[in-house]
Amino acid sequence: MSLQEKNDMSMTTGWTTKLRRFVEARLSPEGELGLHMTVGVALMLVAIVVFHEIAEAVMGMEQITVIDLQVAQWFNQHAVPWITTCLLVVTHMHGVIGAIILATLLGWYLHRKGADYWLFTLVITMPGVMFLNLLLKYIFVRARPSFDEPILQTALSTYSFPSGHTATSTALYGLLAAYLICQTAPGAWGKRIAIALGAFLMAALVGFSRIYLGAHYLSDVLAAMAESYGWLAICIAGVSTLRRRRHIRQTK
Repeated sequence: MSLQEKNDMSMTTGWTTKLRRFVEARLSPEGELGLHMTVGVALMLVAIVVFHEIAEAVMGMEQITVIDLQVAQWFNQHAVPWITTCLLVVTHMHGVIGAIILATLLGWYLHRKGADYWLFTLVITMPGVMFLNLLLKYIFVRARPSFDEPILQTALSTYSFPSGHTATSTALYGLLAAYLICQTAPGAWGKRIAIALGAFLMAALVGFSRIYLGAHYLSDVLAAMAESYGWLAICIAGVSTLRRRRHIRQTK
């Protein structure tokens, strides 16, 4: 074997070793930039891709916009009074004021539990998702659904895409679910799945109320959930990184 071949083999081995160490570090549950950050970034990237695909389809007036109109018109024409009343309660509970009240209650609960890092996550998650949602509304400037006889009589001054009610409720219930899952025993997968499913269904209920009442299209709700899950994932991962970094420094 020539000297050049030996050098090439040595370089290849070196790069392979570095790559293996990098991957192992990213998948390590203990490291400050380990598995939690890897999962957070991965979930954020998936959410970005999903949001991008929905937004591109909406702005390109593709098939999803036809489905949006069909779904909106169907609910407007087949509204049931008692369902309308129930969903009006749901939607008003998760408006701006309602979201602030619910977030405050969750913050009080986390403070009582001594979950300071989770409380900090809440503090950056909720205002952040509200600002992000408002920013996206003014980027896409999509008009609200329009009906001859609208169910929701309240004037809506902001744009439609994505849904603010859905985004904030997704972040709120998602954060609560993440906290409860982390407090659950490692082997209790059934309970963990039930918590995650419950949080998803609560956010979906809020989104459904916005579609049913004619305040948003189906794609507005789907995009809002993708946006919010992505933001929540990176907030939780970021605060977890901060917590682990401080713990590592204190133990040195």
